[in-house]
Amino acid sequence: MTIVGSETLLEVRGVRKSFRSGNRQLEVLKGIEMSVESRRLTMLRGRSGSGKTTLLNLLGGLDRPTEGEVLFRGLPLQQWSDKRLTVVRRKEIGFIFQSFALLPLLTARENVELSLRMAGIPRAEWKKRVDRCLELVGLTKRAFHRPSELSGGEQQRVAIAKAIAHRPRLLLADEPTAELDTLMAARIIEAFREIVEEERIAICMTTHDSTLWGAADVVYQMVDGRIVPD
Repeated sequence: MTIVGSETLLEVRGVRKSFRSGNRQLEVLKGIEMSVESRRLTMLRGRSGSGKTTLLNLLGGLDRPTEGEVLFRGLPLQQWSDKRLTVVRRKEIGFIFQSFALLPLLTARENVELSLRMAGIPRAEWKKRVDRCLELVGLTKRAFHRPSELSGGEQQRVAIAKAIAHRPRLLLADEPTAELDTLMAARIIEAFREIVEEERIAICMTTHDSTLWGAADVVYQMVDGRIVPD
């Protein structure tokens, strides 16, 4: 169901994904049907090995389906060239991986600025935007610290600020709270909720943590490569 005030950013239609494993084909995704709406927090829940990360990679154009299609704003990602996909990822999609993917020699502020540089945002806009993103994740006072001087939770929040700095339409996060304690995980989800409300960014994240599901607008349960009724 389409939620009032939102639009469908992503549609997944009959997606299957197989990988070669020795002499046989291993089918990881088995006919996925789902959508991601703008201005909503969507969670893909399921155990390790259920296909969540594989699906997330397809949603972001990091991989292509074996069958079916992934539509981003109505256009089929799997038909785009690598060059076009790279441009879209830099400008319209943000990523948060399980590893924080921060450059160790750069401060929190400089790591966020890097995202703006890669997206081609004019330098004159950097300061205001970086200040805003660090404020959203509660790290204004840690802006000039390098990753080694930050806790795991703080590094994850820098990664979030970096991922939203270029104002993407969609943020994809793979188990963003997996290595955090319960309190810090709750703070990350609180930051996600604020980002959805204030930045109007759609967030789709994977998680196996049942304590987080209640914070989502939409939850898809994955079992053995399929989305099953919750």
